[in-house]
Amino acid sequence: MRMIISGGGTGGHIYPALALIEDLLKQEPQSEVLYIGSTRGLEKEIVPKKGIPFKALKIQGFKRSLSLYNFETVALFLKSVHNSKKIIKDFKPDVVIGTGGYVSGAVVYAASKMHVPTMIHEQNSVVGLTNRFLSKHVDKIAVGFKDAIKQFPANKTFFAGNPRAQQVANIQSDFKWSSYGLDDNKPTLLIFGGSQGALKINQVTAEAIKHFNGCDYQVVFVTGQKRYDSIMNYIDNNKINVGNNVIIKDYISNMPEILPKVDAIIGRAGATSLAEITALGIPSILIPSPYVTADHQTKNALSLVKNGAALIITENDLNVKRLTENADQIMNNKNERMLMKENSYNMGCRNSADLVLDMARSILK
Repeated sequence: MRMIISGGGTGGHIYPALALIEDLLKQEPQSEVLYIGSTRGLEKEIVPKKGIPFKALKIQGFKRSLSLYNFETVALFLKSVHNSKKIIKDFKPDVVIGTGGYVSGAVVYAASKMHVPTMIHEQNSVVGLTNRFLSKHVDKIAVGFKDAIKQFPANKTFFAGNPRAQQVANIQSDFKWSSYGLDDNKPTLLIFGGSQGALKINQVTAEAIKHFNGCDYQVVFVTGQKRYDSIMNYIDNNKINVGNNVIIKDYISNMPEILPKVDAIIGRAGATSLAEITALGIPSILIPSPYVTADHQTKNALSLVKNGAALIITENDLNVKRLTENADQIMNNKNERMLMKENSYNMGCRNSADLVLDMARSILK
């Protein structure tokens, strides 16, 4: 298969695309893939390092207020569509897949106008602006949350989970907590606000260390690289003792290998994160980011909460008392934790990449 895939801006669009590419090359090693991203997004750094052919388009998103910036946005979109058509003509793909982000809007739209088979993957429970626009033009739509199905044309929309889940579910991990100086036989709680860290989660967790020191479970607190120094300064300035059952890291590069060894997780509710934890059946305490479009992380989180797989704390309600009470509720009650684990696992889709590729094959000419 010759496939063009486009997704950009954030890891939530990029990593599902990379998971699809990995699965395609396992199934059909002779396939050729081209990734089209933006000049501004994370993909321009991540994708070439994977050895995947990459082209970049200059494009930007709309501002919600009226401004001259939006006239520039329209001009860049039209230019990107024109440039995409040239790339598509040269590469001659069998199918073009978009995984979200403004750049995928131009690429997939161009392909549809050239009558190349097209499909999109929507990771979130609330449909983004780009995929809402593309839904009228593509042949198939795959969604990561069943709640999103009703937001698209019913005749071409199917639940397929998130391809990143299949990638994580297939990892064979021999990681041991003893490599971090922790106990391999103790329940372990991971607190992780994302690769950049989450300011309030970090602040409240730092204050909660005094409580965690006395717990029968152990805590791995990942601050994010940019926030590590400020958290450690706060701990030092406030003379907070960090017990033997608590470890603080700035970043964990091998997170997929660590996740299978985690008993519960506290973190954000991005679509990719939830795909990973449900693929593995990890109970969670979700603190949705209030800074995302259409508050989609809250809606993502509620899909787990209503299935008994997670607890939720809004950022406004986040404090030491709420955090530690929820953590203790899961970590000190093995029966409740095992039930949440089962519920989480039952929500996981561990063959998502296969399903998306099967959908792609169904529209090939």
